[in-house]
Amino acid sequence: MAKTSKPLPSLDWLKPRMAVSRVISLMSFMALALLLLVWNLMFAAIPDKLLWVILAFQLGPLLLLAPGLILGSARAHAWTCFVVNLYFIQGVLAAFDPSKALFGWAQTLLSISLFCAALMYTRWCFQYDRKLAGEN
Repeated sequence: MAKTSKPLPSLDWLKPRMAVSRVISLMSFMALALLLLVWNLMFAAIPDKLLWVILAFQLGPLLLLAPGLILGSARAHAWTCFVVNLYFIQGVLAAFDPSKALFGWAQTLLSISLFCAALMYTRWCFQYDRKLAGEN
């Protein structure tokens, strides 16, 4: 039995949703990067020589994705969904430590927010492109 394809939403329905999900993903992205930076510079007890190595490892993946996210690339948003899982895991692990619980919960919530917004932006962007190409 052949599966019938579901019709794509209209462009008028997709445009505002793409805009909102993009804004939420950018805000979550910037907040996550700022949280990591502030936590490591001000609250984490890390020796000076090791601090920059830890910052490079934590902020490096985000910095690689930043140009694509800022430009609105759907593929960069899709890759963000993969990469942000690392920050989710780190946040959950930190939430179990009473001295890092607030940081852990904030990191977990920001990573979930970024994941969901980037996922929806990717989906709606690809639907928008398919609709522009003439697909029903």
